[in-house]
Amino acid sequence: MELYFERWGDTGPPVLILHGLFGSSRNWRSIGKRLAEKCRVYAIDQRNHGKSCHANALDYSVLADDVLEFVDRQGIGPLAVVGHSMGGKVAATVALESPSHVTHLVVVDIAPLRPSTETRTILDALLRTDVSKCASRQEVDGRLAVMVADARTRNFLLTNLERDRDGALAWRMNLAAIEAHYEEIAAPIATRATFGGPALFVNGGRSEHLRSTDRTPIRELLPGAEFVEVEEAGHWVHADAPDRFVAVVLAFLSRSPRSG
Repeated sequence: MELYFERWGDTGPPVLILHGLFGSSRNWRSIGKRLAEKCRVYAIDQRNHGKSCHANALDYSVLADDVLEFVDRQGIGPLAVVGHSMGGKVAATVALESPSHVTHLVVVDIAPLRPSTETRTILDALLRTDVSKCASRQEVDGRLAVMVADARTRNFLLTNLERDRDGALAWRMNLAAIEAHYEEIAAPIATRATFGGPALFVNGGRSEHLRSTDRTPIRELLPGAEFVEVEEAGHWVHADAPDRFVAVVLAFLSRSPRSG
């Protein structure tokens, strides 16, 4: 699987960023450049997202395998892995199934061990919006607004618009594969291995994706897990509170892999 990626920074320990469902590496450019002041940062487009290849298979096992293949191909492991939402589940799977590849694990606003169906409405809105019949980004936004009231969420989704060879608007994401495998994406990760290295879970205080009741089952698989809540943030913690997010992550990554 050929994965598109962006890179920032030439010195320091390697860090890999994994975006969430409907996201891409471009959503992490600002944070990636700031982390690059201390680290060598890579951000990939996961399969069926962004500029990476489309494929029928889409579950946490294949997404984790894509990551491991990328890390080995680039020769950058072991490394820290930072994952948001769906990317957090992928990051946790990588750490649990291949701990030798991971020095530090950062999971952003997701509970890997219970179902997460909050994005179903968004997927339905995307599927019902035939963007090929829309003349502009503004028209697509208006149609999405019928089901997705939050303007910030719509702006995030609209970063996936592009023009095809005929000049018509199209979604860059592989919505067919995402729909076919949505239940697998929403499901908890399947592994029951353990990861003894440092693990940090960062959640937004205005989000319900990661709750205090998730902490005990998480620590059963990740005994070194720590939790930080960013009170002023929602699900997109890194976008809502970038200064706090960068400070928390860099402080965590600066610690020895043996700590925690």
